[in-house]
Amino acid sequence: MSGKINSRNSGNVANITSQTVNEKILKECHNLYTQPENGLVKIAEQQLNLPLLAPRKKISILLIGNHSAGKSSFINWYVEEHIQRTGVAIETQGFTFVTSGRKRETLTGNATLHLYPHFEPLRKIHGVTDYLTTEVSTSKQKKFPLVTFIDSPGLVDGDMKYPFDVNKAILWLGDLADLIFVFFDPIGQALCKRTLNIVEKLSEKQADRMRFYLTKADESGHENDRQRVMMQIVQELCKRPGLNRTGFDMPTIFVPSLCARTNRCVNQIEEVCKDIEKTINLTVQNTLNTLEKDCHDIASMIENKLVDDINSRKYNRKAIFHQIILVLFSFALPMFLLLMSNLSEPLFSLAGSSLKETLISYTIPLRTFWNIFTEDFRFYISIGTIVLSLLFLITAKFSFRKRTCLSRKQKYVLQEYQDFVKSSVKKKQKLYQEYLKQSIGDHDL
Repeated sequence: MSGKINSRNSGNVANITSQTVNEKILKECHNLYTQPENGLVKIAEQQLNLPLLAPRKKISILLIGNHSAGKSSFINWYVEEHIQRTGVAIETQGFTFVTSGRKRETLTGNATLHLYPHFEPLRKIHGVTDYLTTEVSTSKQKKFPLVTFIDSPGLVDGDMKYPFDVNKAILWLGDLADLIFVFFDPIGQALCKRTLNIVEKLSEKQADRMRFYLTKADESGHENDRQRVMMQIVQELCKRPGLNRTGFDMPTIFVPSLCARTNRCVNQIEEVCKDIEKTINLTVQNTLNTLEKDCHDIASMIENKLVDDINSRKYNRKAIFHQIILVLFSFALPMFLLLMSNLSEPLFSLAGSSLKETLISYTIPLRTFWNIFTEDFRFYISIGTIVLSLLFLITAKFSFRKRTCLSRKQKYVLQEYQDFVKSSVKKKQKLYQEYLKQSIGDHDL
């Protein structure tokens, strides 16, 4: 890797200027994780063996309910475009992802999973891939550019058979969705057992993400009729252990454009929009906080790796020193034994007559000491000395093994990554400032 690491350009200028602050923040954060050359995901996985998940650029909202509960109508109203088919019949046979894009397009099957790689495990549910569709719209209404709606099949009881395990698919998507909207139709099968069973299952893990709405409230008759229907639904829900909770809320909503007559029913559909906006803002904050945490973790792990390398090099230097000492001892012992024995005199003669006399005079005390012992004892001393010498050699070879150290190139790459991660933290702080400027004045920052 050459030079300093730079962030990848995220789209053309026209695209950037048309984005809202929240769109820009989520996209920038996503790019910091997914850059092919130096993204945080790649750095963490390849250099540190740390699995990271890239944040999504949009929130996902799963809509469930009995057939004809108004899920598709709500999506069309929110997007302000007729994308989903609506009607009394079961129009949605599979899962439809409705998202914002550059041009109107319909994607199916594998193309949908390619667009949403985090939903790839859906393939494990037999048959579901053939019933996945993505509707891409160019609409910029409300907060749609930051939302992906997941329209699920209409749920019914009886002998209705689905081409895949619809319960399993909904539960799996519910684990990934940021919000789960449960629509109850007061004039249809509001108390559909399949819907209630799935809702109960979802609430075990995702109760805080679930929102309940009484749809088509304008068609449910007078206020007394609506109250009676709501009480029946709430009572049925509260019978189930997973849904028996305090503060149960079920706003009444209906699509204004479909209301043909004046109706005194309170329409709380705008509250749904506020809930979506609130979740988007919370997602932005969580994404920025997660980015800072991940950057801190990566920087700390890189720092620890560099410190470990320094310690390993110190350890290796000490190990080499100890090995040299042991090797010297292993050779010194036989040499010392040789000097004490009579075999040393023929060796001294190789050094010349003048030096031989000097060496013999210095080694006389050693030979005198050696001759004190009997021949058998000297033999045992010789064997013991040789064994001890071999033990020193074996200890030098196996007891002080060198630790693996980073190469110069590896250290350089890690330091480059560390600088990039620190720059990402600075970028996070800048993005947080931009986010706060939407609601707080400059003088308060």
